[in-house]
Amino acid sequence: MKKNFLTTFLFLLTIFTSFAQTELSKEENRDSLKVKHLSIGLKLGIPNLASGYAELALPILNNHFVPYIDYSKIPLNFESVETTIAYTEYGINYYFNKKANGFFIGVGKGSLSTDITFTNLLFSNTLQSLFGSGSTKLNLDTTNFKLGLKTAGTVFFRFELGYGVGNIPDSLKFIASLDGITESFTENIPPIPGLGTGGILIGNIGFGLSF
Repeated sequence: MKKNFLTTFLFLLTIFTSFAQTELSKEENRDSLKVKHLSIGLKLGIPNLASGYAELALPILNNHFVPYIDYSKIPLNFESVETTIAYTEYGINYYFNKKANGFFIGVGKGSLSTDITFTNLLFSNTLQSLFGSGSTKLNLDTTNFKLGLKTAGTVFFRFELGYGVGNIPDSLKFIASLDGITESFTENIPPIPGLGTGGILIGNIGFGLSF
């Protein structure tokens, strides 16, 4: 899994670097554009998979500080595991120019909330053995550090790379019941995209409209 994370990160970094070089050559033209304070759009990547996105450039301090919020809720099914991933993130980006576009760095708080159902649990007693299901929750809070690039204009494109630092458990412990049988189980965390042992990899592309 770590190898897949590294491959994804390097791929996104290559795209980011190539696009950044193009954007630098357009910086002079951007400076002549009117500041657009509200941006809404869609992000695709990890760990959000697909999420709605909004940011508001504050008309103070030369438009450098831009609060943002992301939200997504997507069901995922793996072998013997059903889960719904809800991801929320809020924070603030600092844009280096005065137009709320171009290069930025950001810091925020991320919350990954999952409802997980394991569908192939073995319940047993002295008379019988049964296969059933059991559910539990996994809630992870991270502090996210990112760098990115956003194009100017009414229609924008953006890239982000970063990492969310948090405590990630190795497994889940829960109690499940079936036909009067109650047992405790320990199961591995399902392969949530971007989730590692020390936090969450952040890498996404996005697009939308600015007003």
